[in-house]
Amino acid sequence: MAWVLKMDDATIESGLVHDFDASLSGIGQELGAGAYSMSDVLALPIFKQEDVSVPVESDTKNPPFQYVLCAATSPAVKLHEETLTYLNQGQSYEIRLLDNRKIGEMPELNKTVKSIVRVVFHDRRLQYMEHQQLEGWKWNRPGDRLLDIDIPMSVGITEPCTHPSQLNAADFLWDLSKRASVFVQVHCISTEFTPRKHGGEKGVPFRIQIDTFKQNESGEYTEHLHSASCQIKVFKPKGADRKQKTDREKMEKKTVQEKEKYQPSYDTTILSETRLEPVIEEAVEHELKKSSKRTLPADCGDSIAKSKRGSCSPWPDNAYVNPNTAATPTFTSSTHTYSSSSTVPDSESSSPNHQGDLGSLMSMESLSPTASIQDTQKWLLKNRFNSYSRIFTHFSGSDLLKLTREDLVQICGAADGIRLYNALKSRAVHPRLTVYVSLEASQSESPLLEKRGHSKNGKHGSPASIPVYHALYLEEMTACELTRKISSVLALPLSHINQVYKQGPTGIHILLSDQMIYNFPDESSFIVSTIQDDTSDGFHLVLK
Repeated sequence: MAWVLKMDDATIESGLVHDFDASLSGIGQELGAGAYSMSDVLALPIFKQEDVSVPVESDTKNPPFQYVLCAATSPAVKLHEETLTYLNQGQSYEIRLLDNRKIGEMPELNKTVKSIVRVVFHDRRLQYMEHQQLEGWKWNRPGDRLLDIDIPMSVGITEPCTHPSQLNAADFLWDLSKRASVFVQVHCISTEFTPRKHGGEKGVPFRIQIDTFKQNESGEYTEHLHSASCQIKVFKPKGADRKQKTDREKMEKKTVQEKEKYQPSYDTTILSETRLEPVIEEAVEHELKKSSKRTLPADCGDSIAKSKRGSCSPWPDNAYVNPNTAATPTFTSSTHTYSSSSTVPDSESSSPNHQGDLGSLMSMESLSPTASIQDTQKWLLKNRFNSYSRIFTHFSGSDLLKLTREDLVQICGAADGIRLYNALKSRAVHPRLTVYVSLEASQSESPLLEKRGHSKNGKHGSPASIPVYHALYLEEMTACELTRKISSVLALPLSHINQVYKQGPTGIHILLSDQMIYNFPDESSFIVSTIQDDTSDGFHLVLK
């Protein structure tokens, strides 16, 4: 049975809207209440150059500036990793400088700001060694610079300046109200800083970093505003194009599922914003400069990003911003870092030879586990590790001794890491020749030995009858070196020794020479007898 609902026309019309326009009055009210923002749209993954974790507050607060490098990113970069851009050595690349402030934001900012563009190392270990690496590059390529500004091609910048002491940096002024682009040239290639150069090695990545400053009350551009950087690799001319093509061909061979794990290639590279983090200063630098900042990528808090990308380099000190003063990089290490009281002469810092008692030498050179931080710094200086004193600023002796060989190689590199490991473990250089010598029994009874050798009843005890040998370690393997070491064992002045002989067949005396010592078997043993020289107060030594 079907039920039929019967309603009159008046009841139906009472439920309808009489005015059709009134029914549309609320549509679009929320969208019209405020200005439309592209921030939410640009935050989508398809529009992002890098898929990194960004703090929540960054969604509402955009960086005041943005820098765009006009070079394509590599397609062979996985998701959640920083973009990588290939550049050709010496080629001019445009970096667009964009004022990203909203209306009314930072009204105190003047129309002109100062930016410093630099090429720095991406790898953290090389950042700590930046000064030494750049000095080595300067030595191999005198008169060249790592970074230059192509002034004729640049637009909207004024007062471009390069400093002779800063080969990897250049600064300029630019007007926020005008279009500005700076063209830069990178002259160093990534393989120049690899430890082995046999061909085919993987080059080290660099970073292009831009730091922007505003004027202070004195009119100097010293107040930091913003920093951003991106990862690059530099190849010989046209090498970047070939590398980009190779990466593109590799990606084309991958399946659709594999391609989803990689970022697409973009025509431009956006420099990612960096944040500031305090860095520990050394004692002397703290007196010269009360505070220092270090710029790190904004996503350094993310463990994944931390393992995939290195930190940005510290932005220059105020001394660098001021053109009247020489620049001082934050990570520069030199022998003047410490006070003069801890300075070690060059003669003492050289590699020690085996002289005298080896045990006393080992105890003098080895680092004690109870050594304080100051003693550890002095030990590093004395053993020619002053380049790494900044890294081990707060390490005591026990802290340094706990590091494994792998740890030291990762921090200091292969060569210095192994050298530091051997120095910490007190591994002395193996001598070229070891010789054992003993005094002849009839001549070994000095007054002190006689006193020790007599027993209470006046007879000689066993110690006097046991021959005692002394170990002599030869490095130069010369007759002069052996004579000098024997004189120290006999407590006989070297000037009192006239000649040294070796007893040969039938008791003949053979004059000791360098060639004879060179043919000594290792760990040879001799009994030394002294013969008074009738013509002088000296002695002749005979090795039997």
